[in-house]
Amino acid sequence: MPDSDPIHPAAMDPDALAAECEFRATRRSGPGGQNRNKVETAVVLTHRPTGLRAEASERRTQGENRREALSRLRIQLALSIRRPIEREDGSSIVPSVLWRSRCRGGRVVVSPDHEDFPAILAEALDVLSALEDDPRPASERLGCSATQLVKLLKEEPRALSLVNERRRQAGRHALR
Repeated sequence: MPDSDPIHPAAMDPDALAAECEFRATRRSGPGGQNRNKVETAVVLTHRPTGLRAEASERRTQGENRREALSRLRIQLALSIRRPIEREDGSSIVPSVLWRSRCRGGRVVVSPDHEDFPAILAEALDVLSALEDDPRPASERLGCSATQLVKLLKEEPRALSLVNERRRQAGRHALR
C-alpha cells in the first residue's frame, strides 16, 4: 500500500491505536495467587471504530496485559478489515515501505511476535482478497514467492483459515 493512503488499523502506532480504544481493567479468577484475585491486572480493550475486543489476563501486571491485549487487537484488525489495493485512478499499488523492508530476496522476514507482523499480515490479506485469494498473482504483486506468502499465513492459523474459507466458497482447493 502506498504511504499516502490512510494506514490500516493493524499498522497504526500502538499508542495511536490505544487512543482509539476503550480500556477496562478487571480481575480474573484462576491460578496466580492472591494478587490475581485482589488486583485488577486483567485488561479488556474495545476498538471504538470497529467494536472489536481483545483481552489479556495471563501476565502479572496491568501494563504487560495491556501490551498483550493491544497485540491481540492488532491481529484481529488485520484479520477483520480489508482495504482496497487499487488507487482511484485504477493504477496498481506497490507494496508498502514496511512490506519492502520485510521482504528480502523474495522471502518475507517477520516473526509472529514482532510488532510489524499484524501490519504485514493485513497487507498480505488485502492483496490476496483483491486477487481472488490466489497466492501466485498476490506474491508477484508483493515481490515474494507464493510459498513465502502461504508460510506467512500459516504463522497466524486464523488467516490461513480465512483465506481457505473464501477459496472454498469460490470452489477452489485449500492452500496447504
